[in-house]
Amino acid sequence: VRAMNLGLRTILLVVAIIVAIPVYSYYSVRESTDDAQVDGHVIPISPRVSGNILSVLINDNQSVRAGQELVRLDPADYKVAVAQAQAQLSSSEADTLESEQSVPVTTITTSGQISTSVAQQQQARATVTAAEKGVEAARARLNSAKAALEQRQANLVKAQKDLARFKSLVDKDEISRQDYDAAVAAAEANAAQVTAGQAEVLEAQHMLDQSVAQVDEAKAGLATATVQRHQSEQLESRQRAVTEARYQSAQATAKQKRADLDQAKLNLDYTILKAPVDGVISRKTAEPGIQVAAGQQLMALVPLEDVWVTANFKETQLRKMRVGQ
Repeated sequence: VRAMNLGLRTILLVVAIIVAIPVYSYYSVRESTDDAQVDGHVIPISPRVSGNILSVLINDNQSVRAGQELVRLDPADYKVAVAQAQAQLSSSEADTLESEQSVPVTTITTSGQISTSVAQQQQARATVTAAEKGVEAARARLNSAKAALEQRQANLVKAQKDLARFKSLVDKDEISRQDYDAAVAAAEANAAQVTAGQAEVLEAQHMLDQSVAQVDEAKAGLATATVQRHQSEQLESRQRAVTEARYQSAQATAKQKRADLDQAKLNLDYTILKAPVDGVISRKTAEPGIQVAAGQQLMALVPLEDVWVTANFKETQLRKMRVGQ
């Protein structure tokens, strides 16, 4: 019996050694860790124009294809801008056609009358230019006032929401009365700013109306001065030069209006955010109804064609670790 037990132990020992040798050989040249994660390049997704988010078409961790729609902004304002640009282009093209087909009218006058009519026309043109600049300045002021009003209205909405939230908190004694009073003051201040902003918009609109009327009056004066000059000029070549100059100006204006229309259409296209490449969405903050600014990051896109694993090993594991192991 003792001899059998001894033989059995010897056999078990040999088997253990045989098993241990390959196990040791395998694990002695390998290291493992469960502290690791997959990393990759991150592409921020942000709008090129500002606006209110109309719909979000994807979710976090969702796979998307290149060109797939991700977010849609409210396109109403940009559609209006496209329509306005189209109308302005049509008007400019009509002006160009009119200037191209205009026939010079000339009459024989004295040189003094010609000089006088030329001076009157130049003065009228300067008046038109000044009036048009006034319109541009008034329009810029109106746009600025509207933008400021929208911002103040947004601030008021936020302040009112904060006040409602603070009201529930102060009722529960979760915040101090001082904090609640500060929220009330902030809401009242924002309301006052909105009222002031509305007044500024009305004032800017009134100034724009006045400037437009001045432009009409100046253009009427310019038209009168131009007719007088045409009637006083004797040289047909001079008339052709004036007509050509007007035509070139109309062409340049039409070109500018066409560029404005192209830009308006681009801005309208920018209201739809699309995936630039295939990948997975992460860190999504976009939600329907929120107002976003141009360049504001709404989510991130991680392309899956170039990913890698970042593994963290303990210092004791790094002692014998080698490249290629």
